[in-house]
Amino acid sequence: MKAFQGKVAVVTGAASGIGRALAERCAQEGMKVVLADIEEPALMQTSRDLAAQGAQTLAVPTDVSQAGEVETLARKAFETYSAVHLLCNNAGVGGGKSAWESTLADWEWVLGVNLWGVIHGIHFFVPRMLEQRSEGHIVNTASMAGLTYGPGQSIYKVSKHGVVSLSETLYYELALRGASLKVSVLCPGFVNTNVLDSQRNRPARLQNAPDGKESPPQAEAVLQRIQQALREGMPPQQVADIVFGAIREERFYILTHPAWKGAIQIRMEDILQERNPTLPRAPR
Repeated sequence: MKAFQGKVAVVTGAASGIGRALAERCAQEGMKVVLADIEEPALMQTSRDLAAQGAQTLAVPTDVSQAGEVETLARKAFETYSAVHLLCNNAGVGGGKSAWESTLADWEWVLGVNLWGVIHGIHFFVPRMLEQRSEGHIVNTASMAGLTYGPGQSIYKVSKHGVVSLSETLYYELALRGASLKVSVLCPGFVNTNVLDSQRNRPARLQNAPDGKESPPQAEAVLQRIQQALREGMPPQQVADIVFGAIREERFYILTHPAWKGAIQIRMEDILQERNPTLPRAPR
């Protein structure tokens, strides 16, 4: 898809970070933008900001982990604009300790948003987008954490590896149909977002009871390094620029941080040589 003027985009997680930057870029390209986010005040502010710039917007508060809410999002998008040409399954949260220390509520929350949110988007939007018989594109937001490995943030990494695998499968399934609907998977490195502040949007039913335990010093050190890397990370607007370039080129893998390719290569070589995982140093 090379022309965007007058077409319709749906962006989840649109109230902040990469999602907001994608929504802003959609508006700059002349698209009508359907904005979805669980954080309603920030969502409505984003909608007002884009409307003030002349964009047509529809804001739909949505918890993407809930199938019924994504179904409602799809229904409202198609009822309002009759078509969807660009779907950005972008909503995501950070979280998770070691694989054994994370609670089942942690697993349900992070996988619910990061993986099931994408599953719900595909389930409720793709059949209708195929029925349009017009060109379209899906961008699923994963992470470099979905292409590499390392300790910590175990649930987050599981969720992002799942999004990569799901996107790869979807790519082949659409290609076998000869569909004009294309797909990309976005795998950014460190981006200046508030993804580690996701607890503010965690549902009450999935909150953990205080256990009085302090995090191990090693875990705290890893978290601090990640926080610093995010503060110094790529601006979300630059990510959006890269995404739109990839859409125009029909590029499947969107790797915003080329310095990470070495870590990906090490992982692939570990697999091919059947050697134990090598812990690469995370680039910025």
